[in-house]
Formats: sequence, C-alpha cells, structure tokens
Amino acid sequence: MTLSLSEVRALPKVLLHDHLDGGLRPQTVLELADEIGWTPRLPTTDVVELQRWFTRGAETKDLLQYLATFEHTIAVMQNPAALQRVAAEAAFDLAVDGVRYAEVRFAPELHVAGGLALEAVVEAVQAGFRQGTADAAGLGFSITVKTIICAMRTERRSLEIAQLAVRMRAVDTDIVAFDIAGAETGWPPSMHAEALAYARQHLLHLTVHASEPPDLELIADGLFHGAERIGHGIRLLADMTDVNFMTGEATMGPLAKHILERQILLEMAPTCNVQIGAVQSLDRHPVGPFLRAGFKVNVNTDNRLMSNVSVSGEVHAVAQAFRLTRQEVARLALNGIDSAFCGWNERQEIRRELVLAYSEP
Repeated sequence: MTLSLSEVRALPKVLLHDHLDGGLRPQTVLELADEIGWTPRLPTTDVVELQRWFTRGAETKDLLQYLATFEHTIAVMQNPAALQRVAAEAAFDLAVDGVRYAEVRFAPELHVAGGLALEAVVEAVQAGFRQGTADAAGLGFSITVKTIICAMRTERRSLEIAQLAVRMRAVDTDIVAFDIAGAETGWPPSMHAEALAYARQHLLHLTVHASEPPDLELIADGLFHGAERIGHGIRLLADMTDVNFMTGEATMGPLAKHILERQILLEMAPTCNVQIGAVQSLDRHPVGPFLRAGFKVNVNTDNRLMSNVSVSGEVHAVAQAFRLTRQEVARLALNGIDSAFCGWNERQEIRRELVLAYSEP
C-alpha cells in the first residue's frame, strides 16, 4: 500500500539536489525586494500570484525561460543579511518538511553584484544554514545541512570557484562538493576540465548537472571528468530500449550498464523535469523504472519556489505515480544517504535512523 502524504511528511528524508536561489519563500522575495527597491521590477506584489508567476515560468517547457525567472531571486540575494536569511529559511523549511539530511547548492559568483567578495557570500550562506538548523532544533526538528558550491558553466570563472570551494572547505567542513550548473547544451563539462581536475586533485566531491542534449554524451563527459553523481541524468533513457515504466525491465546500452554496475547516483527532480519538457509526464519519468531496475536514484526538488514543490510532495507524487511500496520509498532515502557527501560516521548514523524509521510499524 502506497504511503499517504501525511505519512511521507512524518518520515525522515534525504535531499541531495536543491538550489538555494530557487527555494525562497514568495513572501521573502517580496520583503527583500522592498528593502532594496526592486519591487517595481517584480511581476506582482501579491504573494499568491507571485508564486503562480514563478511556477508558470517553470512550466514553459523551456529550460532557458525557466532559468530566466531567477533574475528576481538573485537580485534580492546580494547582501549578507539577505543571503543569511534565505539560507536560514531554507534549512528551517526543509527540517519542518521532515528532511533529515540536505545538500543545498548555490553559485557564489551570482551574488557579488553588490560588491561582496566571494568569501563573504559563502560565509553569509553558511551562517544562515547554521541559524536555520538551530531554529529548527528549537522546535524539535533535526537536520544536517551540507553545501555544494557551483560554478556557472556559461561563464569563465569555474577554476576560480573551484579554488574558492577548496579554500572555504579548509575553514568550514560543511562545504562538501563542487558542481557546474546552469544551461548545459553547448557548455559540456569538458569546457571546465581545469576546474574539475582542481577539485579532484584537492579531494573535493564532484557532482555535475547532465540533463540536456546531447543526451548520453553530456552524461559520459561528466563521468569522464570525475563526477561521482549526476544531476538529473534523465536522458540516460536514450541508452535503454523496451523500457517497462512499472517494472523497470529494459534493454540497456553500455552507458546505462556502466552507471548501474558502478551504482552512480542520479539526482532526480521529477516535477522540474516534467515542467521544462525533458519528460512527458510524471508517470513517464525514469525515476520509477530506474529504481526498480536497481539504479541508485533519489528524489529531489531542484527549485522549490519555481516548481512549487516540497520534498515530501515530490516523494509522495513519485510513490503515487509508480505505486511504490514503503520499502521502495525507503530505498530512495537510503540511496540518498549512501551517496551523500558527508563523512562516513555521519552517513552511518543517519542511515541507522532511516532504517529504523522506515521499518514496518
């Protein structure tokens, strides 16, 4: 029997792919915009309509139009107080939603328009995560938040950002990984080979977005340059034929076999993938068949504001679409913590909590 939404909310969950600048509360966007004089540029000052506007932008079936909605969230995240507030609210909101472990990512280079140094951007965000974690703990919600530093693949600062990530990790071990994000087609990982090599050389974990054309080539290029996880990875379906979306049975090509055999985790964000047109509908999303075929996948939000989703809502929607059992929902969470970029002892502690929580009542 599939879990209800209230049951999913009550269970501990693991989130590995969530963008800080895509997860603001609509009310926070309005208040921060008012503080900096950005309000006249907003499409509306009604909080409900603002949420609808962001979600309409996500549903255009066009990734570039989807990314354009970030103009407003990034605009209001250009000073330390705003960055700290957004990060604190993100940690708090995830904790209240039952997320036990989260990795939240952001691109520091997007937050320097107001004159902040890259280091100051990271410090403000990290302070916010600590504040939000403490605020949640005060209400009885426990969450561990780690940070993934992103470089924008359409820009030329990736080596500088990788160096920043390594430098900041030396003073804050909650910074755990490096990623390249943003528009993908035409900007393969190989264009940022030096930055990715630097991160590997300094033993910084790597995850790489790969969800656009040229499909398999983009995924393979990320793996070649050291990605330990793949952001989205939905186009791996192009290497599979005769896919049964309920049982997971399929004929696999070499890349699919490689990812399956090596248990490389695919960070899947179903609603977002449907909204941008990468997948026809939720019941045709590969997360279900991939899970049942033995791939290591988990369920993520990507951008909670734009997609108007929560972690619990996403897990429940996937469970409904594929009639997942409690054990299969548990496997999504366990896949996440098993592939998390936190330390071994932290992983084992949280894993034990998950096993206990998902055991049959």
